[in-house]
Amino acid sequence: MDRRGLVPQRTGVCLSFLLFFLLTSPILSVSVTERVGLGDTASHVATNGQLFPWDKMRLPETVSPLHYDLLIHPNLTTLDFTGTVHIQLEVLQKTTVIILHSRDLRISKAVLKESSRILPLQVLEYPAFQQVAFLSDGVTFQQGSRYVLYLEFAANLSESFHGFYKSTYRTREGEVRVLASTQFEATSARAAFPCFDEPAFKANFSIRIRRDSKHISLSNMPKVKTEELSNGLLEDFFDVSVKMSTYLVAFIVSDFLSVSKMSQHGVKISVYSVPEKIGQAEFALNAAVRLLDFYDDYFDIPYPLPKQDLAAIPDFQSGAMENWGLTTYRESALLFDPKKSSASDKLGITMVIAHELAHQWFGNLVTMQWWNDLWLNEGFAKFMEFVSVNITNPELQVEDFFLGKCFEAMEVDALSSSHPVSTPVENPAQIQEMFDDVSYDKGACILNMLRDYLTPEAFKIGIVRYLRRYSYQNTVNTHLWDSLTNICQSDDLDEGRLKGGFCSQRKSHSAASKWYTEDELDVRVRLSQERYLKSEDPTQTSGFLWQVPLTYITNHSTTIHRFLLKTKTDVLYLPEEVDWIKFNVDMSGYYIVHYEAGGWDPLISLLHHNHTALSSNDRTSLINNIFQLVSIGKVPLNKALDLSLYLSRETEIMPVTQGLGELVPLYKLMEKRDMEELESQMKSYIVNLFQGLIDRQSWTDDGSVSQRMLRSYLLTFACVRGYKPCVATATRLFHQWRESDGNMSLPNDVSMAVFAVGAQTPEGWDFLFEKYRHSLYTSVKSRIKSALSISPLSHKLKWMMEQSLEGEVMKTQDLPYVVVHVSKNPKGYKHAWDFLRANWGTMVKKFDLGSHSIAHMVIGVTNQYSTLEMLEEVRGFFGSLREETGAGMRCLQQALESIEENIRWMDKNLPLLQDWLDRQKTFHRRA
Repeated sequence: MDRRGLVPQRTGVCLSFLLFFLLTSPILSVSVTERVGLGDTASHVATNGQLFPWDKMRLPETVSPLHYDLLIHPNLTTLDFTGTVHIQLEVLQKTTVIILHSRDLRISKAVLKESSRILPLQVLEYPAFQQVAFLSDGVTFQQGSRYVLYLEFAANLSESFHGFYKSTYRTREGEVRVLASTQFEATSARAAFPCFDEPAFKANFSIRIRRDSKHISLSNMPKVKTEELSNGLLEDFFDVSVKMSTYLVAFIVSDFLSVSKMSQHGVKISVYSVPEKIGQAEFALNAAVRLLDFYDDYFDIPYPLPKQDLAAIPDFQSGAMENWGLTTYRESALLFDPKKSSASDKLGITMVIAHELAHQWFGNLVTMQWWNDLWLNEGFAKFMEFVSVNITNPELQVEDFFLGKCFEAMEVDALSSSHPVSTPVENPAQIQEMFDDVSYDKGACILNMLRDYLTPEAFKIGIVRYLRRYSYQNTVNTHLWDSLTNICQSDDLDEGRLKGGFCSQRKSHSAASKWYTEDELDVRVRLSQERYLKSEDPTQTSGFLWQVPLTYITNHSTTIHRFLLKTKTDVLYLPEEVDWIKFNVDMSGYYIVHYEAGGWDPLISLLHHNHTALSSNDRTSLINNIFQLVSIGKVPLNKALDLSLYLSRETEIMPVTQGLGELVPLYKLMEKRDMEELESQMKSYIVNLFQGLIDRQSWTDDGSVSQRMLRSYLLTFACVRGYKPCVATATRLFHQWRESDGNMSLPNDVSMAVFAVGAQTPEGWDFLFEKYRHSLYTSVKSRIKSALSISPLSHKLKWMMEQSLEGEVMKTQDLPYVVVHVSKNPKGYKHAWDFLRANWGTMVKKFDLGSHSIAHMVIGVTNQYSTLEMLEEVRGFFGSLREETGAGMRCLQQALESIEENIRWMDKNLPLLQDWLDRQKTFHRRA
């Protein structure tokens, strides 16, 4: 829950700094969830009025599943499904009851099979815990015995995006077609079949699916045979799965088509989509082949399944899901057309595929014991995205974008309502809340810091050991730390990987030998560390101590020097006096650095006179750090703004976008207040700052991926801000495109700017919307949708949100995105807040309580408010919620904290900002 920091201080010739280390708990700490009773058992009454025989949210560990034999028959006309399941059980402790999960399932038959005996079972349901109990009078299940639980059940296909749910798409001729797909993570397998729906209850699965002949079915494993039934239906039999958790089970019944290839390691890889979009599957197929082969080699553990399917689902809440052998995706996260898709699309699709395929090892092969350690899955997958894509697709320049993930995590981590990467969770809503920037992005940044600390070679040896030791098992934090410790002590699973080479060179050194303090020399740099927190509560920043792996360079040496700060304060000795020192080289560490007693001045001077003396990442981190330090009063705003002046000479994507990312929110706060003059001044400053770079952008798709993405970003920004040369070009291109009825080929990377200008008028907006409705290209639809939400036409913005909720013309999956975009629009932010409140109950049912989609809307809609009036309005609405509608969710606290921080920032810094902008105006007049 914390960002933390470090601080060097300057005496005489030595520089001084404040470095904030931003981990919410010491890296090596573990939070283990305790299972506790939830009150008086008398209050736990089953739906039939009997006492329910279990009073805890977590399942008892008395019985464990070994094998599921599951039959599912969805009816895509009546939109329901029936099923049967045989669950082979092993009794671990003597018990009289079997407890497992079931949600919204109608269980019509329950029997227990033991050898030749068949026992009918009584069924007790407790919906509050989504549990069901099976028992039989006078029957005790003996320890060590095995039984088969047979159940028959039925349910409606879900209308949400989880469980076994309905998805639809519209053909080119306008026909609506239905398919059924699954999304079980985190706690929704129980909505498709009765099961032990916790990650530690791993088992093998044999799946059969009944379907019409016009459909196909897919599941985790390859199909081994199809039988024709007497009623004309077909039944597909899938091979027995490897041992896995229920949340990784998947099945789809659809009319999809596919394209396939074999990997170098002999795995059949296929991409599935709706028939009219299969032509957009080739890029993903080739990327998946490359990436799966890379992971196979990198982990030195063969991918254990004979196939890997990637399926583009028309309705999908998140970006993608790592079901073992059948990964599922949003269409926009998988489908690519070289003539219609942008550089950003190419990078994004490759990264999503890399993430899901990394999960086949991290998460699927080795799974966290419980959801409190979700970061072991998601942090690793996010981290491996960058490692794998950097090697397999160097042209995508993925290293340019890692820093952004750490900054996003730090934004959350600076709030009191943040949480350690490992945090106790119990109920489904709390589990859903773990799928946030801390588990994903902070987890990845911690791993990146560990790799830098241990060296990439040692880190790789450690994580491969972790995967080998715990294959098909479940892990907690300590298993990872143990695997990364003493890596040169081989065990039976290392198979000689560690002999010679790396370890023989390190025999005389400790694992962290490169982190050292040199002998006492001339120049002292005083260091101190403290927690970084945007809270006014000093009690929450004291008492924290971390081991902080510092790196630094100076004007005398570009060699990366290292120092491990283990105490609250320490002294670093330099061999000679230096003009400047830059800590946290390339931002490889998860901490913010403050340079006290004038230590910022030489760095600001360096940026102004020779900014390329520092790497792009170092420049980016300085921009981020100084503006973050303004928020907690460590640096005055005018010093951060002075630093920003250097950006007029910046050309690299990360420092440019980070600069915009720090400056733009300042006027976005003003847009929600009546302060047009200052707002206009701030906008003019930003446009003038980047004018030279904007003017140099071509309206083409030329250049590297980073250059193309920067072009798209800058031109869209300039056009939306009304920069006349940009608007003139975009207007001309929009008119030409419209006159061609949308058939003219616009450069993909600049089309967003063109659409944004076109959407400013009612006629242009309506034309764009028609093209949105009929396009088969998700990348084009996505850019049009963004442009429509930027429009100043407030009645159109309201209509967009209503249509997205309805889901007929605009997909409901995109509603969170639409609502947040409208909330950033000065003509739409009040409508977005009203819409969120009016439709709250509908949305928490559709998107799941605690989900990232809900959090995205809550925080996105409110995080630019900065008045006491809006704080009270937001607090009043959140305070009116009940537990079942989201009371107490972490995102509600984060939203309120952000508004409080905005109020403090505006109260303190508005006069300083006005004064600084006035001085700039005067200076430019004189110049």
